[in-house]
Amino acid sequence: MRCSRGLSLRTLPGSFVERQRACGRPTCHCADGKRLHRQYQISLLVDGKPKTLNIPARWVETVREKIEMRRRFEAAAATICSVNLKRFLQEKLQEKEKEKEDRQI
Repeated sequence: MRCSRGLSLRTLPGSFVERQRACGRPTCHCADGKRLHRQYQISLLVDGKPKTLNIPARWVETVREKIEMRRRFEAAAATICSVNLKRFLQEKLQEKEKEKEDRQI
């Protein structure tokens, strides 16, 4: 269980989004539309509804790593499930063949 807890502390759901936008202040350097502010967000579902959370710039690398860790975990889990399904189907086929042989005897 310790491994699961450790992994859960290192993962985050959602997708990382980096946007550039103007802040709306007429005297800001971004008002010309060329030198825009960077904004970092996580886009995810909360209780089945889309939600966007702003991320402070100092957390960007940590958040990116946690989202990537979750993606890698999900990919590994999908691979394991695929292998388990193949094994299950193979065992089922072998059992069917054995039953067929037993009936012929």
